[in-house]
This record gives sequence, C-alpha cells and structure tokens, in this order.
Amino acid sequence: MLTTDLPKESRQRIYSVEWLGQSIASLCWIGSVLAYGITTSGDWLQLCAASSWLLANIASAVTAKNH
Repeated sequence: MLTTDLPKESRQRIYSVEWLGQSIASLCWIGSVLAYGITTSGDWLQLCAASSWLLANIASAVTAKNH
C-alpha cells in the first residue's frame, strides 16, 4: 500500500512529528532487542511491547479520521 492510496487524514497523521517519532522509536527498540539477542523471557516481552507499539501507531494512521 502506497501512502498515495491512503486517505488525506491518514497521510497527515503519518507525516506528523509525533507519529514519526513514535514509529522511529519503536523500530529502534525492536532493532535493539534483535541486535542484543533474545535470550530471556524479558527480551521476548520487550520485543512484544515494541511490536505492539509499532502496530498501534500503524493502526492509528490507517484509521485516522478528521474530527
């Protein structure tokens, strides 16, 4: 799916500083967990938390409505 296929409200959300910052932070968190290795249950929990954060950001952009 290209950003040009998204509604205007979704594109505006994706290009906002808040959304970009949170998405980059969650991707860095995922990268950090993978770079250091998954050796304990805590590592799996961190990976799940970071992935959930990223999925929530994506869902908020895709379902954005203009209020």
